[in-house]
Amino acid sequence: MNVEVTPLPGIGVRKDFATRTGRRIGVVTQRDGHIELIVSKSDDPDACLASIPLTADEAGALANLLGAPQLVAQLTEEHRDLPGISTRQLPIKPSGPFDGRTLGDTGMRTRTGVSVVAVARAGQVHPSPTPDFTFTGGDLLVAVGTGEGLEAAAKILKYG
Repeated sequence: MNVEVTPLPGIGVRKDFATRTGRRIGVVTQRDGHIELIVSKSDDPDACLASIPLTADEAGALANLLGAPQLVAQLTEEHRDLPGISTRQLPIKPSGPFDGRTLGDTGMRTRTGVSVVAVARAGQVHPSPTPDFTFTGGDLLVAVGTGEGLEAAAKILKYG
């Protein structure tokens, strides 16, 4: 995928790419820190069809929504030939029992046999988190284990 970076003098930077259908999707990061998600017309890449302003938190949430499923899909494909192994996204709810607590506090591996292989947060993926990794509400954990173990892990994260 070719991402084009275009300086916008006095405004900021536009980063976008062409989809299979020819439409361009991108982000404009303004000099003052404002972020806009943009969609261009397919017949004129310089004509903006839609512009959606995003806060930093909203941009991070969108990045998690797009990034974590891609990681899960990749891991699922890699585990396809391993019967009984599944990959799943598990959320950390804001103000939930593990918001502000560590991976070790969950006892996840000991209690369920599930391994947390990555944490997606605000558009960044943190691979192989250690037991002292502190969760924040809105994090998406990428976990690998048996179906039964993943169900138990989801309950632990939801109820404590």
